[in-house]
Amino acid sequence: MSQAPGSVPAVPRARKSLVVATVNVNGVRAAVRRGMPSWLASRRPDVLLLQEVRAPDEELRTALPDYPFLAHTEAAAKGRAGVAIAARTEFSAVRTGVDPEGYFATSGRWIEADLDTAVGPLTLVSAYVHSGAVGTPQQDDKIRFLDAMDARLAELAAAAGPSGREALVAGDLNVGHTENDIKNHKGNRGKAGFLEEERAHFDHWFDELGWVDVQRRAAGDVPGPYAWWSWRGQAFDNDSGWRIDYQLTTPGLAARAADVRTDRAPSYAERWSDHAPVVATYRA
Repeated sequence: MSQAPGSVPAVPRARKSLVVATVNVNGVRAAVRRGMPSWLASRRPDVLLLQEVRAPDEELRTALPDYPFLAHTEAAAKGRAGVAIAARTEFSAVRTGVDPEGYFATSGRWIEADLDTAVGPLTLVSAYVHSGAVGTPQQDDKIRFLDAMDARLAELAAAAGPSGREALVAGDLNVGHTENDIKNHKGNRGKAGFLEEERAHFDHWFDELGWVDVQRRAAGDVPGPYAWWSWRGQAFDNDSGWRIDYQLTTPGLAARAADVRTDRAPSYAERWSDHAPVVATYRA
């Protein structure tokens, strides 16, 4: 852990706002080679949440020269996972790991930082949930991770409010919550990523803990917008994707969400990751 950037049209920014982007970069070195810096120059997010970094601190710093403050946790297994938060202003605290027992302490899948922003004090989390596969130890870890998220999201929700610290949890959560979140939802029933057991966690977060899926609220009850497509075949061209990349916020921050977009690349050739960034603007 340490502290210390496909092209899309630039979006006008309100004078007093916070722009947060989250994206699974599928290896930050490869993303830079494929064109991530052009996207960053266009979007200029205030805070950038990354998943599947798969690079050490020094290479991540080289990739993000415009972000002097960096919170990053690598996985113990080299070349795997890794999550980061990059910001233009200094963090007041950084914490790693989603579970107090420390089972996931070296997994490179959860980092959170406290930051004073244009919309007030926030806790920001970059999370990367396991992809899983039914009947495997990885799926067992995925459910254990989601269980740990239940507890941590309850704590963050309880700390929010008019006199508290709002929170934003974002990243590749590797679960499609509803049928609108997966193009081929019928064919994926009973498979990891669309299991009832996994989706029930999201129901709990939204219905019982009060978290808000700001992208779904902005898009409405429609298919997508998807943010992940396989590199293989015609998935991207046919928009046969999954919406597994989220920005979840506590209600006070959700009320400030002015614009939420998925930056789908104009063409397959212009993709710099198999995921598209999800970008939200929050008004002060």
